[in-house]
This record gives sequence, C-alpha cells and structure tokens, in this order.
Amino acid sequence: MYLTITDAAAALRAGQTTSVELTQAAFAVADAHDAELGVYLSRFDETALAAAATADAELAAGIDKGPLHGIPLGVKDIIATDEGETTAQSLILDRAWGAQGDAPVVARLRGAGAVITGKTSTMEYAIGIPDPEKPFPIPRNPWNPEHYPGGSSSGTGGGVAAGMFLGGLGTDTGGSIRFPATNCGVTGLKQTFGRVPKYGCVPLGYSYDHIGPLARSAADCAAMLAVLAGHDPRDATSVDRPVDDYTGGLTGSLAGIRIGVDPLLDHSTLTVPELAAVLDGATAELRAAGATVTPIELPLYPELTAATMVGMAAEAYAYHRPDLRTRWNDYGAGTRMAVSAGALIPAGDYVQAQRVRRVGQRKVAELFTEVDLIVTPTSACGGLKLEKLSFDDIIDSLHTQYWNALGNPAMSVPMGFTTDGLPLGMQIIGRPFDEAGVLAAGHAYQQRTSWHLRVPDLVAQALAA
Repeated sequence: MYLTITDAAAALRAGQTTSVELTQAAFAVADAHDAELGVYLSRFDETALAAAATADAELAAGIDKGPLHGIPLGVKDIIATDEGETTAQSLILDRAWGAQGDAPVVARLRGAGAVITGKTSTMEYAIGIPDPEKPFPIPRNPWNPEHYPGGSSSGTGGGVAAGMFLGGLGTDTGGSIRFPATNCGVTGLKQTFGRVPKYGCVPLGYSYDHIGPLARSAADCAAMLAVLAGHDPRDATSVDRPVDDYTGGLTGSLAGIRIGVDPLLDHSTLTVPELAAVLDGATAELRAAGATVTPIELPLYPELTAATMVGMAAEAYAYHRPDLRTRWNDYGAGTRMAVSAGALIPAGDYVQAQRVRRVGQRKVAELFTEVDLIVTPTSACGGLKLEKLSFDDIIDSLHTQYWNALGNPAMSVPMGFTTDGLPLGMQIIGRPFDEAGVLAAGHAYQQRTSWHLRVPDLVAQALAA
C-alpha cells in the first residue's frame, strides 16, 4: 500500500510496484472493511484490473501519461461511467440515465491512465442524511465507525482515508467535498465554479455544484485537477480559459503571501473547545513557511451562508418536483425533507439570495486586495455521531457553504484532531481561478506537518502487514 498518489507514482516508475499490485491491494482493503464502512455502491474489479494491466504494459513500453497513470481512483455515484449503473444512491433515478457513458471528468481521468475502481456511496442525490430504511450502505468514518464520514461525497472521502483507492471524485454544492475531507482527515478541493465541467453529473444546485478531487495531499489534488480542469461545451457553466500549471508552483514556500484568518468561532453552536488552539497551530506553520498572517472578518457571513441554503433548496426542488409529486415515499426521509423545503421558498427570496451573492462577491473581492489567501476552519467539530445525526446539525457544523455562494476555490487540509481522536480540517480559500495559490499553500503546510499522513488503525494494520 502507498498513501499518496505522488508516492505511488514514483514507486511505479522505480519498478517498486505495479498498477495491478496497487489495485489488488486497494481491493483487498475493501474486501476486509467495506462491509462496515460502506464506501462502495458498485465495484469494477474486472475492468479495473484490466486497466491496471494495460497501464503496466504502457509504462513498461515507455508510454507515460502522467502522475495518474496506473493509479486506482473512485468515482462518486452521481457521476456517469461507462461501466456500472449511476444510481445517485436513490430508488428514483432512472438507471438508463447512466447509459450516456463516461462523464467528461471520468473520460479525462481514463485518458491520463487512471484506474477506475468503482462507484462510491453518497447521500441520496447528494443531499440529506443516511436512511437505514433504504437498500443502500450507510457510510461510516474510518477513524470511528460510530461517526459520520461527512456528506455527500462520503464514500470517496472514507475510501481515501481507508486506503480503498488513492484518490477520487466528489461533488460540492454546500461543502460536500470539504466536509468528508475534514471528517476523514484527507485533502479535498472545491475548484472555482466553472473550472471543471459538470456534464454527466446528476445536478443538485445548478449554480452551486462543483466536481473536484479528494486525495491524501494537496500535491495529489493538484495532479488530479490538472487532468480534470478545462472547458467542455456540453456544460453551459464551464469556463473557457487556459488551465494553469497546478503542480509547478508547489515549492513549499509561502514567502510574500498574505493570509487572512477568520476562526469563525461564534458561528456554530457545535464548536469544540480545542478548535481555536488547533487552528492557531496550523496558522503558525503557515507563518513558518513564510506567509504574513493577519486576522480578518468575512463579510456577510450569515447572509451568504443562507444564500447557499436557500438557493440550493430552490434549485434542487426545481429538478425533483415531478418525482416528489409522484414518488414521495421512494425518496429517503432526509432527502425528501431537504429537497421539498425548496417548495416553500418564494421566487422573491430566491432572487434576493442571488442578489446577496453578487454583493458578497464584490465585498470578498475587495478583501482579496488586502490578502492573497483566506483561512478558516472547515467545520466547527469532528465527525458527528451517526445515531444522533440530523441535517440541521450538519449544516450548523460546517463553514463551507459561504464559498459555494461565491464560487471561489476552497480546499480542506487536515490540521489536527479533537480530544476524541477525530480529524479537524483547515480551509484555504483563494481568488477565483487561483487554485494554484490554494494548492501551493496547502502543499507548503503539508511539507511542514504530517496530519495528512496520519491513518486510521485499519490502514495502519494493513500497512504493517
């Protein structure tokens, strides 16, 4: 087993392992632990091992497609793939929807030589909470299976943390990449809205949705984003602009970088007492890497957070209204309540939410004339207990929705643990389309710390074996 894509890629080229061995090792972990952790909805063992064998043959012949060549990756099951159904973890979605074949993001990963191991679990239609009454796995946190791994990209986040693949795709409408990243102790990037095409992905909130990578490290996410990013005309929100060199700027230095920090300690009733000290320790490392760190206050924080929740509910309801009318009981309880709330949002409130977004973008752009990056906690606490899980507590615990309203790139990196041994994450945010700066800061931090390399006991046991 290798923890990072970067290390595994180096080992492949040094002849220390093969793609087939990496894929077999990943499947072995899934064989041992997935029944408990609920990472996969479907596995592609046969096609994955065939793709791994092809990757090995290509590398042996001197054909090198880049750092993802031969690397096992998971795909969230709201994104279409050639093999296997796309279910959105729901009884509702017409299984013929997935017959369209690979979404652009999946096709790009395959073109880079990646090995797709299967479709990972989610919350139904990427919203709500697990429903034990439905015939789908309940995702659990590899650090403590009594706790939530974070939604809705639960399976991808938990699968990376558990070693069932080295990276994977998630989606983020209100925090669903960064939430499992912080809860599972891995790294997850929500890129700038429009930077990665969403065609072939089941929508939740049309103007809030993002697709992005989850992996162990910022360097791994940079390698994945370099493949995922770029215009696709089939996605009306896809931006046509050159793709930056995301890996070239990973120098480990933050000299001359101005970072503003808002600890957001008064914006959740679930804030754990240790959060402030953990964040202080993380920002001290950013200073040590050369950054100038100053306190800031994010403008319109409650208003922009509410704008995401209002807008997402309204846009989700627009998509689901016909099925809610005719198949109410086929939805999971948490999903139907979260989505049907959109029916109660007047058109005027939805329009006002969009106006708040525009005002917020202007105010945050002004803030970015004073700083180059912004840092906050990703969430107020570690993973919530599954037996007490509620949608309201999930929303209260997160510090992510603000950035979906604005569209800025935002990444969660591990920064420590609660006193109960659950991971905590630091959120790094940049100007629109400055993913390179966000990734460089995350990499510099991870060059000075090892939180992203800490693993749950089950992974430690597999590594020892």
